[in-house]
Formats: sequence, structure tokens, C-alpha cells
Amino acid sequence: MKFVLNHKWADGNTPIRQEDAEQLIPRISTMGELNEYEALNILEAHAWAFNSRTMTSANPLEESYVRTLHSKMFDQVWKWAGTYRTHEVSNGCDPAEIVQRIPQLLANAKHWLEHKAFPIDECLVRFHHQLVKIHPFANGNGRHARMITDVVAVKHGQDEFSWGAGANLVAEGGARAAYLAALRALDTDENDVKSLLVFARS
Repeated sequence: MKFVLNHKWADGNTPIRQEDAEQLIPRISTMGELNEYEALNILEAHAWAFNSRTMTSANPLEESYVRTLHSKMFDQVWKWAGTYRTHEVSNGCDPAEIVQRIPQLLANAKHWLEHKAFPIDECLVRFHHQLVKIHPFANGNGRHARMITDVVAVKHGQDEFSWGAGANLVAEGGARAAYLAALRALDTDENDVKSLLVFARS
């Protein structure tokens, strides 16, 4: 069974290349089926990430955790889960830069939090924005960046973010449009963080 790629991608989604589709683990033929498999995988990853043992022992601001979390989120669906992308995408950095930029971002986030460079929510959404901008994986970057940001929040005594009151940010709609607009505002002006802060706690 071949995965159908003639799909209209939502704004901001990374299209799935044929080479990546060939790395599917389950027998999937439609985007609807893919979304269902991924959602179940992500639920299991969430349970793992927020398990008290994991929260105590793991440091989400370590490079290995970035890859491990992505693997936990998608390892039942994609063979490349947890592996940095090696190809260009329109909304991410050069793939050769990922291995330098991820540790740099993690070090920045640690510094912001330890030295209270910004209020804690602002530290967290700036981390989230930069991780999305790097776009380290072939797919699932937004969902991964939101979950790891939530993990860091909880590790620092904050509640998980609501990200648009729990709206489905994978599907097109008002919540996704607001989320993308907030990310792009920060792309344009590094001081324009208010929209993303409001959306993350809305």
C-alpha cells in the first residue's frame, strides 16, 4: 500500500517527501490515517515525558533529550523519528547547521532561565520559537517544539502551555493561523514576543 502524497498541505506544514514517506512503519495510505497514528504515538510520548520518574531524571535542555523526545513521539510511525533531517526545507535552517544550532539554543535557554534574562514564560516561548525556526526534523517540528517547551515549563514550576486552548494546530483554522502569525511576528522583530506569549497561554 502506497502513501498518497497528493495532499494540500496547510500553511506552515512541512510537505512529506516521497523519500520520507517510504520510511513509514505502519501500512498507511491517507493523511487521515497518518494523523491518527501520530496522535496515538504522541499521547504515549506525553505520558512518558511527564511521568514523575522521567521528569526527575531527564533534562529537556540536553541535546540527547531533544532527539529522544522526537523519537518517543513518532517512533511507531516513522523510521527516521529522532534523527535530524539531512535535506533542505523552506521553513528551516540549512541541515548542516542543525548539529551546531541545537546545542547553541539549549545553552541560550539555560542562560535565560538561570539568569532571568526574561520573565520565565518569555524565556520559554523564545526557546520554542527558535526551535521551530531551526526545524531540526523532517516532520513533527511544531508538535515536538510545543511538547518540549511544556516539559521545560513544568520542570521550572510552571503549568503546561495551552497553545490556543488546546486547539488542533495541525489542521488549518483560526488557531493555527494565529499561532503562525505569532511565530512570524517574532521572526520579523525579536522584540515582538507578545502575540506568542498571549497565544501560548490562551
